[in-house]
Amino acid sequence: MKTLQAIRGMNDLLPDDSSRWQYFEDAVRDVFEQYGYRLMRTPVVEPTALFVRSIGAVTDIVEKEMYSFEDGMNGDKLTLRPEATAGLVRAVIEHNLLYEGPKRVWTWGPMFRHERPQKGRYRQFHQFDVEAMGFAGPDVDAEQIVLLKRLWDRLGFKSVRLAINSIGDAPARAAHREALVKYFESHKDKLDADATRRLYTNPLRTLDTKNPAMQALVNEAPQLADFWGEAERRHFDGLKSLLDAANVEYAVDPRLVRGFDYYNRTVFEWIAKSDDWELTIAGGGRYDGLIGQLGGKPAPACGFGLGVERVMLLLEENAAKSGQQWAAPLDAYVVYGASERGDAWAIGEALRDAGLKVALHGGADETVASFKSQMKKADASGARFAIILGPDEVARQKVTLKPMQGGEQMTTTLPEAIRHLAEAGQKRDCLAG
Repeated sequence: MKTLQAIRGMNDLLPDDSSRWQYFEDAVRDVFEQYGYRLMRTPVVEPTALFVRSIGAVTDIVEKEMYSFEDGMNGDKLTLRPEATAGLVRAVIEHNLLYEGPKRVWTWGPMFRHERPQKGRYRQFHQFDVEAMGFAGPDVDAEQIVLLKRLWDRLGFKSVRLAINSIGDAPARAAHREALVKYFESHKDKLDADATRRLYTNPLRTLDTKNPAMQALVNEAPQLADFWGEAERRHFDGLKSLLDAANVEYAVDPRLVRGFDYYNRTVFEWIAKSDDWELTIAGGGRYDGLIGQLGGKPAPACGFGLGVERVMLLLEENAAKSGQQWAAPLDAYVVYGASERGDAWAIGEALRDAGLKVALHGGADETVASFKSQMKKADASGARFAIILGPDEVARQKVTLKPMQGGEQMTTTLPEAIRHLAEAGQKRDCLAG
């Protein structure tokens, strides 16, 4: 029988890796809550039309990357979400969440795109997504950028940089688009296949090309800033002023655009660099027209997505240099004899009641492994202490506490053992901090 394996580009998260993910998830939640963002969850599957209308019919995602299918029960056309913003906006409209005023929300979970798997990019990937809906000024644009800066500082990221731009409003983009089409038409012989295909459908995306042969051509293309009106210029100046006030370093990149049709005005990306790669780890911007476009009462909005797998690459690399440990080890591993099984279970629960991390040896239904065998398992578990419970300890109503990394063992009462374990844990945490 053929062994079944995971689908290419859809990866398992194993226990040794999950500690790093949990560490990151906890940090993200803490920072989001500091800024008043509240958790919101939406389905993984949405109507295909939601993404066609929001992302844009002539984007790479809609044209080539979405996992879409027809529901065999009722014929509905459905799609595994390729991004989170559209689903959140749909939910906000459906439940009339802006009736009482603006909302700050966040979500997270798996997203799906059928593209070639590569470093930090998979067919099932995970994102944190932040949205502020109902806020018109540049304040929330800056807030979300500063929020991410706080997260990078907490994680110890030094090699990250911020790029910002404004892609203006619809009239400016329309005029810029017309100028781009004329410019690229006059240089058709220099366009690659993607630029040729997008020439009349989405020429703005050509400005974000990664093709080295196209760079000189793109550098000379018309600049969107030349088509801004006063409101767009004032909004972007306000954003820069707020970032300056918060001491956030940034570079204005006039070629920076986002891949979805719904963006306007502010766009930004946080880019991480290592010795071997450079990747965007978070990006977003303003999308003032999307809520109205999807059938809601028009309202301004701004948001970003944060790629978890890409951040994991940076965390892993930093940990390799610093020796950082992600998971707090077990405080104790309980070793016991066959006749002490019930007492061992009671002690394990008492230790957990005290907030300690504890594992008990799992034996067969009617037998328990030898103390020697159990001590090997205790050592392999990474526990800081073994708690040994034999007939003598039970008779004396005590336990034996044995350090697994050297030191003298002691036989003491359970309350004293709990106190000792708690103090050792506090000392470890202080040293780690």
